[in-house]
Order: sequence, then structure tokens, then C-alpha cells
Amino acid sequence: MITSDLIKGSLKTIVLKLLEENGRMYGYDITRKVEELTGGKMKLTYGALYPVLHKLESEGVLVTEAENFNNRIRIYYSLTKKGYTVVAEKVREMKDFIESIESIINLKPGLEYA
Repeated sequence: MITSDLIKGSLKTIVLKLLEENGRMYGYDITRKVEELTGGKMKLTYGALYPVLHKLESEGVLVTEAENFNNRIRIYYSLTKKGYTVVAEKVREMKDFIESIESIINLKPGLEYA
């Protein structure tokens, strides 16, 4: 299981990429998809997810749409035009971060590094 500390810094990118790939989604759908794609290694809490969704909405990256489903209101999130640009930036940033972390993790003992 991946800790919430590691997930926290990646959550915006995760949410944005899922919305780019899947179109509109609601909160439970996002949490379920993350768990499915990671084989259960990552589990998002609503306490972490919804503040990110609300922040992205306030930044104009997401829009919401309320829909009645089985007599309950379900809020769907989808990307705005700006959101698609932000996804590309965040994914590029995340790839650079992962490459940097891999460089650190794969250090070989006894070698000199300049």
C-alpha cells in the first residue's frame, strides 16, 4: 500500500489524467478507478480527493455537473479547455519528477558522483 504522504503531492496529476482519459467522473468513480489501476496499492480518501477537486474547479480547470441518480444528486467533474492544457503540464512535470527520483533511488554504492 502506498502511503497518503506519497499520494498527496501527486493527487492533482492523478485526478486530471483520469478525467482526461475517462471524460466526466464523480468522486467515488475516481477513487475506484485509482484503486483498480494500481491493483489496490493506492487508495484515495474522500478527505483528500474533494479538496483537490474543489481547488481545481476554483482554478477553472474543472467544471461540475449535478445529475439525479437513484434519487441522489451525483456531482460529475470534467475538464475545461484550460484543464486539458494543465493536464499536459502536470503529466510532463510528473514524468520529470519520476525520472529524478529514479536517478536517486538507483544510485550504486561506491561510485563517485559529480
